[in-house]
Amino acid sequence: MWITKQAQPTTLLVLTILLVGAGVAALFTGTIDIGVASLFDIARPDHDSARLIVMELRLPRVLLAGLIGAILALGGVVMQALFRNPLADPSLIGVTAGASLGASLAIVLFSATGVGLMSLTTVSIGAFVGGLAASYLVYQLAKRGSEFSVSTMLLAGIAITALAGSLGNLMDFFADNAALRQISLWRMGGLDSANFERVTVVAGPALVLTIAALHYRKALNVMLLGDSQARYLGIDVSSVRNALIIAVAIAVCTSVAMGGTIAFIGLIVPHMARLLFGPSHTRLIPAASLLGAFLLICADTIARTVLAPVELPAGIITALLGVPFFLYLLNRGAKHA
Repeated sequence: MWITKQAQPTTLLVLTILLVGAGVAALFTGTIDIGVASLFDIARPDHDSARLIVMELRLPRVLLAGLIGAILALGGVVMQALFRNPLADPSLIGVTAGASLGASLAIVLFSATGVGLMSLTTVSIGAFVGGLAASYLVYQLAKRGSEFSVSTMLLAGIAITALAGSLGNLMDFFADNAALRQISLWRMGGLDSANFERVTVVAGPALVLTIAALHYRKALNVMLLGDSQARYLGIDVSSVRNALIIAVAIAVCTSVAMGGTIAFIGLIVPHMARLLFGPSHTRLIPAASLLGAFLLICADTIARTVLAPVELPAGIITALLGVPFFLYLLNRGAKHA
């Protein structure tokens, strides 16, 4: 049973404090020790190295992790509501598989033409275009004139994901050793290339998705009852679904392009938020955003420090954290069945 309605604002405040605390802790946690005193003295001229580490390396990484975590979690909340399926997440509409194919294609093509090491900008653009193209194709396959079939979209997403995976394997076959390693690392997900430009790129879609989700929060509550009931109660189901799927697709494509494949955030975090706040999207949307940001910041901090000076991809940590919780949910659901 979730917490009482009266305690929910306090819980949201606690989550906000935990998020800020995790971000601050991540700023002075790493291979090079930056003490709390140095953290607050980085403006002094004699602290150039500390200022460089904190302001140019760790701060954008923390901000990017928070934004991507929030996008993936919020995308999961929206997709689970639209599909009325607790196992839905943003990858269901082909975003992740399409982005992976786009990134692989960019790496292999540029490697084959002798450009050498890939610029991350090129890979990011390839991932964004691939994810957006896959999402658009899945959405078009699910439309029948003015009608929209949720079940068809689910099946189309599975088919496009399988197709993109097969083409991605074909790219792996033709890739040389250097390109193959880069493809593998990108698919694991990582935030080691974070900078303020990437933060700016991700912030826009994150804001749009948040505004769209909050604007349609009551419509999402009604749509949980089914499309026919939502139409009967005056909800324009088609326009709500169109707006939210577009917002999710663009935001998630951007986040995957900037950080690679981050597993389980979009699937697990909505369940965690729902266990605390219940099914109402009025509280569920901000709670999932805060939890997603918090979880990915913590996962990235662990990835940077657990085997320091070696950095693990953040996607590995989120998978290791997400699988046990997912199994717990399955076991909990079996007991209540």
